[in-house]
Amino acid sequence: MSKRANDSSPAARDGEPSLEDFWAFRTMLTPLLIQILFWIGVFACIGFGVYLIVQATTPEPLDKVRVMHGVAWIMFGPLAVRLVCESIILFFRINETLTEIKNKLK
Repeated sequence: MSKRANDSSPAARDGEPSLEDFWAFRTMLTPLLIQILFWIGVFACIGFGVYLIVQATTPEPLDKVRVMHGVAWIMFGPLAVRLVCESIILFFRINETLTEIKNKLK
């Protein structure tokens, strides 16, 4: 067997994750889940903002504060969700970079 077949480090396989890497926790699943949660959060913020705007335009007089609150949710909600998700993913990127440095130093 060649050295490449015996070496189980992710760098030995030219960055191609395998099922073995997944089960050995060398391939991270959380960054993908965070991206999915980001999109769910974006749609939730937009939906809540639209809900507030619709609630403000019911038969009673237009509630300008609620409309502005809804617009703020639509504009700043996805931004806040993005910042939270990026700060979580940052830890995984740091780990990947340190792993690359470690593998280059070997």
